[in-house]
Amino acid sequence: MPADASSPIPPALDQLSEHPEVAPGEIPGLLQRLAEVPDPRDPRGVRHALTVVLALTACAVLAGATSLLAVGEWIVDTPPQLLELIGVRPDPLCPKRHLPEESTVRRLLARIDGDALDRAVGRGLADRRAPATIPLRGLAVDGKSLRGAARAKGRKIHLLAALDHTTGLVLAQLDVGEKTGEITCFQPLLEAVADLAGAVVTSDALHTQREHAVYLLGRRAHYIVIVKGNQKRLRTQLKALPWKDIPLQGRTRDAGHGRSEIRRIKAATVNNLLFPRASQALQIKRRRTDRKTGKTTVKTVYAVTSLTAEQATPAQLAKLVRDHWKVETLHHIRDTTFAEDASQLRTGNAPRAMATWRNLAIGALKLSGATKIAAGLRRNARDPRRPLTLLGLA
Repeated sequence: MPADASSPIPPALDQLSEHPEVAPGEIPGLLQRLAEVPDPRDPRGVRHALTVVLALTACAVLAGATSLLAVGEWIVDTPPQLLELIGVRPDPLCPKRHLPEESTVRRLLARIDGDALDRAVGRGLADRRAPATIPLRGLAVDGKSLRGAARAKGRKIHLLAALDHTTGLVLAQLDVGEKTGEITCFQPLLEAVADLAGAVVTSDALHTQREHAVYLLGRRAHYIVIVKGNQKRLRTQLKALPWKDIPLQGRTRDAGHGRSEIRRIKAATVNNLLFPRASQALQIKRRRTDRKTGKTTVKTVYAVTSLTAEQATPAQLAKLVRDHWKVETLHHIRDTTFAEDASQLRTGNAPRAMATWRNLAIGALKLSGATKIAAGLRRNARDPRRPLTLLGLA
């Protein structure tokens, strides 16, 4: 009698066999990507295959689950025909399906290899991303702390992510760790992004590091970096440029979050900038008005880029700098829609794994054309088939 997917035999055999190769031109599905994650469990006595547990958790989060308790409840309520699509089979000795319980999901996520899970999810989203149709593809690097885990007296978890400006997909994520900082994780993070050539990496002033610039240039990518006090000589050089003699080259107006903002940009080609292969210097003036108080503030920001004047116009540079903050939109969605900062999950790698599932859920909804994430989650919650369809499992 053939063994089913919920028996201990297939997981044990999976540990001894190679994962199936993907044919050239074939796009790997989510289950194939999740199969790249090593199983931390002893194969003896394993009842539920790793990919099954991970896929069920991903579907539950895409249906709006914000806690492991909600994940367990979603799994219990899932119709049998949908469970079969994911790989849950009836026990050959008993017609009843044995489903992963919340405690099983909790223990597994606590022990999962967070780096491997993030790589699998990032690659899965990149596989489904449409080919770039714009000349300059931006990639934002920024970090976010999981405050709920710290409040629950767990270890401090700070995640560094790389987000595609155009699609809003998180292509890579890395746990910074308590004893390190974002700077040392910049290169390992981007190592997980396969197609970095031609991309324009944007970041805040923390990552205005010469080593980062050399690394990006070595991978045939470009950079735009904000220059502040950590690069004093470069900032002094930029402030001393004759900006008054340089004509205004771009002006944009935005409104939102109770304020209006006018941004003016000037760009100049400079040959002796004190930064690796920097070709242009930028001056961006932000005039921000609070609509409630009427208070107006003006801030001048300096930046440098490896893009030449022939490769990028001032308007394109201004958009790349502006679009960097789309990563803050991701953080806002995870905090408000998924209640990430309210979650006090703190066991092992489970907090990071749940952040990964939120990235996947947001990415899957964006790939489907959804513009309102909360509405998309509510829609998925009304029909358990929808999460599977969005993840390519149905």
